[in-house]
Amino acid sequence: MLEKLKETLSKTRKLFTPIEQLFSRGQSQEEILDELFELLILADVGVATSQKIINDLKEKTRKSRQSDLKALLKQELIEILAARPSAVNETFPAVWLLVGVNGGGKTTSAAKLAYKYQSQGRKVMLAAADTFRAAAQEQLALWGKKLNLPVIQGQPGADPASVVYDALQSFQAKNYDLLIIDTAGRLHTYANLMAELEKIKKVISREIPEAPQEILLVLDSTIGQNAIVQAREFNRFSGLTGVFLTKLDGTARGGSVLAVVEELQLPIKFVGLGETEKDIMEFEPEAFVEALLS
Repeated sequence: MLEKLKETLSKTRKLFTPIEQLFSRGQSQEEILDELFELLILADVGVATSQKIINDLKEKTRKSRQSDLKALLKQELIEILAARPSAVNETFPAVWLLVGVNGGGKTTSAAKLAYKYQSQGRKVMLAAADTFRAAAQEQLALWGKKLNLPVIQGQPGADPASVVYDALQSFQAKNYDLLIIDTAGRLHTYANLMAELEKIKKVISREIPEAPQEILLVLDSTIGQNAIVQAREFNRFSGLTGVFLTKLDGTARGGSVLAVVEELQLPIKFVGLGETEKDIMEFEPEAFVEALLS
């Protein structure tokens, strides 16, 4: 896992390399911390989260008088990422809802999740609730065919909640273990999109009171700090349980992971590491930090 993460985070690690070198220059702690703040900003960690890291490091060195700033930094990053439980709710049968803007990778993420749990012997069903984009339904249908999984679809322009209702009926009647619902994401600023998601959630809760067990916000890691803006908008949608971070293999902006967790208090639950259905990993804070700083 660590080697795969190191390979995946290769572009981000290049931005963290100066941080690694910083601790071997023989500078004073004050000089190191000042420069560290600038380097964290350059690594796309964000101003607020970078300032928190520096303040916490100052406090820790004052209390413990420990001079190993590198070890303290690693500890601080792990504490930020582990502040919210990232364990996935794997109580089955379950309904999972994927939300996020178009282009973030929701459909591919749905396929990756489906493959992951199908490989564990679970009966998985997919629902194409993005009825406004024919391409989204076609893409999910192709994934269903490739993975030999049922995909519930509606007519183009149909009410997404009605598609979800049909999927729930089939899911329960056929005793499946996991229903993964891919939703629309036309623009995160549109109030009607949030209303639509709330309607879908109400339909799910009405049919299965304990569902949805997971509501995952799918974020494209290549957009860096802009992911925070998107996440803030979707955070208004009640019930988010965590983040599925996509395209981590193609970005130098992996530092934004820290800002997502710290500023939004949402755990990262899954990361996408490539284009195939197998390129998925449950998020582990220790492994992620080790891959960044090793």
